Amino acid sequence: MKIAVTIIRILMGLIFLFSSIVVLFDLVPKPELEGGVRLFNEGMEAAVYLMPLIKVVELICAIAFITGFFVPLATVVVFPIVVNILLFHGFLAPEGLPIAIFLLLGNLLLAYYYRNYYAPLLLAKAA
Repeated sequence: MKIAVTIIRILMGLIFLFSSIVVLFDLVPKPELEGGVRLFNEGMEAAVYLMPLIKVVELICAIAFITGFFVPLATVVVFPIVVNILLFHGFLAPEGLPIAIFLLLGNLLLAYYYRNYYAPLLLAKAA
């Protein structure tokens, strides 16, 4: 299980690293968008801070996944982003659904693998 977790962790880190660097440094020309995807992206661009914030969080989590430091924290921090990626591709751009499903399943596997680190956070009443 440890080898599978390491492989999935590094693959997720590479996906987030590539995605964040491409967007933050504007390395690829933006394709012509249509329909709901265009409207969604216009909304993200209208909130000027949101896309850079998401990509910086992805970059920090990617570094954590690749290096193996703070992985339980990165797993929790990146989870809402992964859910949004899944919903975006599920409703607006189904061609990206396989990667979105991989990210969700990988994130859930990492959360399960590191579940003992989360136990103190789930106490109903702190001492």
